[in-house]
Amino acid sequence: MDHLYEFLDNEMPQGDYARMRQHIDECSPCLETYGLEQVVKTLVRRSCGCDEVPVDLREKVLRRLETIRRERREQT
Repeated sequence: MDHLYEFLDNEMPQGDYARMRQHIDECSPCLETYGLEQVVKTLVRRSCGCDEVPVDLREKVLRRLETIRRERREQT
């Protein structure tokens, strides 16, 4: 999941993209995370598409998502 945003943004090499797509299709926890991240990106794009993004926002969001993922792993 470290490369999920590269995948979502089509920023990874084609061979890596194909392997990632196959993995997501076969791994239900990753598919669930992918779906959630895709919804969040769509919502942000629709809600804030024309607003200027603060420089540190991406890092804050990524840190928060990592905290949530870690908490979910600890619960299972």
